[in-house]
Amino acid sequence: MTSYKPTVIQSYPKLGNSVTQDTLYWKKYKSAVQIKEFGAVTNIDISPVAPYNYAVAASTRIHVYGQYSQEPRKTFSRFNDVAYCGTYRGDGKLLVAGCEDGVVRLFDIEGRTALRQYKGHTKAVQVTGFTSDKYRVISGSDDYSVRLWDVSSARELYNFTEHIDYVRCGCTSKLNADLFVTGSYDHTVKLFDARLDKSVMTMDHGQPVESVLLFPSGGLLVSAGGRFVKVWDMLKGGQLLASLRNHHKTVTCLCLNSSGQRLLSGSLDRHVKIYSTSTYKVVHTLNYSASILSLAIMPEDKAIIVGMTNSVLNIRHRKENAKNHVVDGVEKKGKRPSYRYFIKGKDYLPKKGDFWVSKPVQQHLKKYDKLLKSFQVSLALDAVLESQVRVKTPEVTISVMKELNRRGTLQNALAGRDEKQLITILNFLNRNVVDPRFTPDLVNVAEMIVDIYSSVIGESSLVDKQFIKLQELIEREIDYQEELLGVLGMMDTLFATMATKKEAFVPGNQNCTLIAGTEQDKTMAVV
Repeated sequence: MTSYKPTVIQSYPKLGNSVTQDTLYWKKYKSAVQIKEFGAVTNIDISPVAPYNYAVAASTRIHVYGQYSQEPRKTFSRFNDVAYCGTYRGDGKLLVAGCEDGVVRLFDIEGRTALRQYKGHTKAVQVTGFTSDKYRVISGSDDYSVRLWDVSSARELYNFTEHIDYVRCGCTSKLNADLFVTGSYDHTVKLFDARLDKSVMTMDHGQPVESVLLFPSGGLLVSAGGRFVKVWDMLKGGQLLASLRNHHKTVTCLCLNSSGQRLLSGSLDRHVKIYSTSTYKVVHTLNYSASILSLAIMPEDKAIIVGMTNSVLNIRHRKENAKNHVVDGVEKKGKRPSYRYFIKGKDYLPKKGDFWVSKPVQQHLKKYDKLLKSFQVSLALDAVLESQVRVKTPEVTISVMKELNRRGTLQNALAGRDEKQLITILNFLNRNVVDPRFTPDLVNVAEMIVDIYSSVIGESSLVDKQFIKLQELIEREIDYQEELLGVLGMMDTLFATMATKKEAFVPGNQNCTLIAGTEQDKTMAVV
């Protein structure tokens, strides 16, 4: 007796985006660790030196966390009001922060009290940073001014008043200690040079600017505001290179990954978009539970840190590859079966007089195949109409329906259903009947359903609603098909007319005459 042949699951072309190397790379982050803060997390800055602690500004505190710690290692709380923009110096020893009271405070990482206080702003300071020479601090305020301070003497060196609205973002050049960039709610991004005591370049973003980012080379500048992320070429006088509109709410923060090949942007739409810096196209998207205000990424992309409006700090650590064992100071690989084990007996040649004994191969059947083997067609259909099968792998459900139809038992399997089972089948049809991959098979199933259950229409409002939805879907699809056929007909006519005009005038043809008409409309035609 021959063995049972399992149902062949037909393969369909997959819809949607293909799986790329970026998708595989950015999906290797573990489930997030969430830390509850005292207020909205407005800024995250990572120390430039190991062990890469990061400062988080939330409410009236700045917490310093370790790479894997879930409790703050240090807290700076000597603020009279909301604290903003805790930023590390290049050597990781000092931290500067702004405050709602307009005072800029300088902290030693090892201490708790402020080493210096820079007073001069009259409103909240939400932008702070160190110049690359480590001896000066910049600050931007809601009083429209940008100021440059001396670290040691707390003396104000310069006061720039070119912005006409709140200054909410800024960054310094890593190559030139005299250059820094600020962004304002007056829609402009300005590049300042401390040697000239004025701005040397101005870019119009077109929206209130929420974040700016200068590439390490200093050649490119990225600004974010409104729903736009714009890239500017600084070497060509601030020429606009790209305008990206992939978020549907305000973009609030920007950062680069360790290699500089990927740009990350966070938005109030709860998404982090990852762009390729060579093509400026989105290569991956990360989703979060609340609107995003701040964003940072660890060196070597070990973790992505996101601050949200619901006072939650979200940390996703990247999965590391399995490490080898270290025995007596020597790194050894884990013990694995040798290659000789796998090829054992594979190259043996039978000799004369040997008897060949074949090992029976055990056949493992799916649940629906076992039921089909025992001719339980209704139960087999029930098995593929379970939620985890019909939603995730609809091709399995349709393949079993095709097999039942081939056997001539599909109508029997569909008959005798109660209200709940009938709604499940109709729900599956409504979900997939207009999918061009499944339409030819499901239309046949829909016809059988209508023939079998036409007598019960009107007895249940839930069933009637599913039938009406099915009817509307099919009618709408028919309308689309008719419109497409009409467009195809018009295109055929257009192409035929173009071909006729090309044949009507052939250069060098002597059998041509001039048709009467205006000077502009005179055409050549073959006699």
